[in-house]
Amino acid sequence: MEGKKYPRILTAGDGCVVAEFGDSIDMEINSRAAALGNAVMRLGFPGVLDAVPTYRSLAVYFDPVATDVKRLYSRLEDLCGKEGPAAGHEKRRTIVVPTLYGGEWGPDLDDVAEHTGFPAEEVIRRHSGRECYCYMLGFTPGFPYLGGMDPALETPRLKNPREVIPAGAVAIGGKQTGIYSIASPGGWRIIGRTPMRLFDPDRDPPIFLEAGMWIRFRPIDKAEFDEIEAASKEGGYRPEIFEEEVAPS
Repeated sequence: MEGKKYPRILTAGDGCVVAEFGDSIDMEINSRAAALGNAVMRLGFPGVLDAVPTYRSLAVYFDPVATDVKRLYSRLEDLCGKEGPAAGHEKRRTIVVPTLYGGEWGPDLDDVAEHTGFPAEEVIRRHSGRECYCYMLGFTPGFPYLGGMDPALETPRLKNPREVIPAGAVAIGGKQTGIYSIASPGGWRIIGRTPMRLFDPDRDPPIFLEAGMWIRFRPIDKAEFDEIEAASKEGGYRPEIFEEEVAPS
């Protein structure tokens, strides 16, 4: 049977079209989706409402009444052939996430240490020692799906998920790590917490993280946690975000 050919354009209802670039979790595939999303939003196509990347595709939402749908499809097909993976990564954007590890803020840190065979301090060092790539946001507003965690920290999810995990919880679920953007149920192992508010509907922007960004976890102590938490509640905290040029591969 002949395999699927990528990229391909698929209709998803009368107000959405999806561009697929592959069928696996792969940084190059994801970067093509992110690059297309950036290009679509830069284009300012009449009627286009949003462009949402996933691990391997991009969903473009539009108002079917205000959009020349046939022209939009044609434009997407054209862009799919032009936007390569390097286009979205000429500048690498990294956000620093201050994190208080262990204790009541990371109740599963010792479980991760026991499972991996590392002391808790080594788990923290490895978790904060690598920058992780944000493939996409989802599950809840601003929840980042991150790749690139040290594989030695892989730990299975809890057998019985918690009914409520606090906002800001930094956790490990299998090969992935992530940050709970709002209080919600969840089964990942909590190893720390950031006082930074990932999602605040009254802030501009409501979400600091974006698909395609890199995340660097920075260990902090309780005094800095309290300081950042207070600033976040008042809406005055802005995370450190820096850009660096990256040569196309």
